[in-house]
Amino acid sequence: TYRTALGLKVYPGAVTIKHFIQNNRALEGLGYFNNDGFRLTGLYEVHGDFNGAPGLKWYIGGGGHVGFWSDSWKQAYPYRNSGTAIGVDGVLGLDYKITGAPINLSFDWQPSFNFIGYNYFESGWGGLAVRYTF
Repeated sequence: TYRTALGLKVYPGAVTIKHFIQNNRALEGLGYFNNDGFRLTGLYEVHGDFNGAPGLKWYIGGGGHVGFWSDSWKQAYPYRNSGTAIGVDGVLGLDYKITGAPINLSFDWQPSFNFIGYNYFESGWGGLAVRYTF
């Protein structure tokens, strides 16, 4: 087990920090940065154990995001009438703490829906995170 972990998430690229506020409840913050702009996401996650698989947990949760798109993104998608995206997120994933090493891995799916800015469902968020635990 671990209390706090900091690292990187691949696809799309993000800085991620996860902190357990109880044994099976965690808060995760994500900062996505790329040429299209940036997005900040906060998640509340409930974790559960897999019997017979030490260090491996499933998790599910939800939260919200706010994003701001660059001028090049707005030019490429002029029908999306805003450079701002505010919405809700869900998350479903697996979390693994490597025994004897300060490394945590997670793999998840993070669908979201923007309701301020251009309204649309995004199913492609999520990915693999590698974090240092402390």
